[in-house]
Amino acid sequence: MPMLDLDENNAHYQIKSYEPGRITINDTTYQQSVIVTPNQLIEDWSPALITELTAESLNVILTLKPDVLLLGTGSHLVFPGADIYGHLINAGIGVEIMTTRAACRTYNALSAENRLVAAALIIK
Repeated sequence: MPMLDLDENNAHYQIKSYEPGRITINDTTYQQSVIVTPNQLIEDWSPALITELTAESLNVILTLKPDVLLLGTGSHLVFPGADIYGHLINAGIGVEIMTTRAACRTYNALSAENRLVAAALIIK
């Protein structure tokens, strides 16, 4: 009989739920945009809306040095111009753009695989 191993997510920060305007990480609910990695949480990240995203607001990702950034654009998928995130690609960081709901799911899956992932999550 085949044995199944229990898949355990060892990430310190895990996303429990998301709805527009609210995201729960571990046992705390946030009502502002955040950046989360398996080992770090940046709670005071702006922008609140994808239209407020700038290249400067993504500069913190360079210091986190993830393999991939999941950019959650809010309730709707919006592709910002490459001028906003191109410097991350030039630094060797992959950038995946998706809705915040999809970014939350993908973050949990990648962090469970012990991947070096960061998620920049627009709250609305």
